[in-house]
Formats: sequence, C-alpha cells, structure tokens
Amino acid sequence: MEDTTAAPRPRGNWGAAVAGGVIGSLLTAAVLFFASPQILSSRIVRQGLLAEPQILTDAADALRDLQYAPVLNAQRAAIEAPFGSSWKGAQKPEVTLVEFYDYACPYCKASNPHVDRLLAEDKGLRIVYRELPILGPDSLTAGRLALTASKQGRFLQFHDPLWAAGRPSPETLAKASIAAGIRPVPQEDPAIEAELRKNFSLAGQLGATGTPVFVVGNRVLNGAVGYETLKKAVDDARKL
Repeated sequence: MEDTTAAPRPRGNWGAAVAGGVIGSLLTAAVLFFASPQILSSRIVRQGLLAEPQILTDAADALRDLQYAPVLNAQRAAIEAPFGSSWKGAQKPEVTLVEFYDYACPYCKASNPHVDRLLAEDKGLRIVYRELPILGPDSLTAGRLALTASKQGRFLQFHDPLWAAGRPSPETLAKASIAAGIRPVPQEDPAIEAELRKNFSLAGQLGATGTPVFVVGNRVLNGAVGYETLKKAVDDARKL
C-alpha cells in the first residue's frame, strides 16, 4: 500500500539565515548596551566635540576660573587697586580690567589698540596697569621708571610715549622720561621695589605664563586674547 502522507518539506537556508541575523543583531545590541556602554558614550562625546569644538574651550575656561577663584577672592583689592596713577578710564569704575605687562613684550603692544578701543566704547571701564618686567634689564628699568612717573602722577606721560618710541632701550627710555619730566635713571625706592615684588607674586598665583595677563571679574586671561574676548570678559564681569 502506497503511503500518501506528504513528507515534510525541508526548511530552506533563507529562513535560518534570517533567524540567525535577527538573533545576531539582538546579541550585538545587548553586548553594546550592557557590556560596553563606554564605546557608545565615547563615540557620542567624540562626535559632539568634532561638531562643536568650542565645548573644549568653554570647559577649559570654566576649569581655569574655578582654579583661580580663591586667589581672586582673596586678592581682588590688591590686584585692582592701582599703584599711583597707573590707570586709565573711569574715575569710579563699574568694571576694572587689570593688565600685567612688559614694555618689551610684542603681544602687550599688539593688545594696546584693543584695550584703547574698549576704553573709548565703555565709559564705565577702568584699566589698571601692573608692571611685570620679565624680558630683561631694559624691561626692568622701564618698569621702575614707569612706577617713578606713576608716583608723581605722570604715569600716562611716560607710558604712552614709551610705547610710541619703541622697545625699551637707553634711547627710548630717555625719550619717555623727558616726556614725563622724570630722570631717565631710576632711583632706589623701597615702595617701587615692593610693588614689583607684589606684582610678580600676584602673577604667579594667577598662573601667568608670560605677558600680557588680563584679569577682569572672575576671569584670568593669558596672552593677547584680542578685542572680542576682552569685551566678552568685561561684559560678563558687569553682570556679577
């Protein structure tokens, strides 16, 4: 007697492949999700940083601000109070921008137009100048002469002519000294030496890596950061 029962049809490879692919995908997702979340998170972070690199700068600024906040809080009066007449701008400032500088520093000189522009635009701004002569003997002489002029109320009469005359040298220092009406050779003065020591100490506490160093509000800015960065820092300081 002939068996008429239909034999079961063999399952093809296609069905097995589909089932295997689904299972494999689920297993891969599970491994990524449970075993290696750092792979996903690192990729997301990397993509975010590539898309918005400003995040790195903002994070660095925030960390620096936190790092120097204790120094700024403890030393603000010492940082912002000018020596003699070493300042420009508002008599009663809403915001004080402090610059640690060296007359021989090209980056300081390049920053002068930005600082002057801020002063011209912002009548509530004061710039306080702090001598930080780190570039050799002529810089140190220039710093001492600037402080000598400052004690006599003639800081700007020395400061601006020296920048105009060029890098500190016996000739340029003599020219600026004549303009300020002071002797071109600094005299021994304990107050001036104390001011220089204080400036070096403050700059060190603020993490200075050279000149210029700008301090405004809760920000410490190393280098020739440009007009836009300075303006933003001044605007932020006004909101404090």
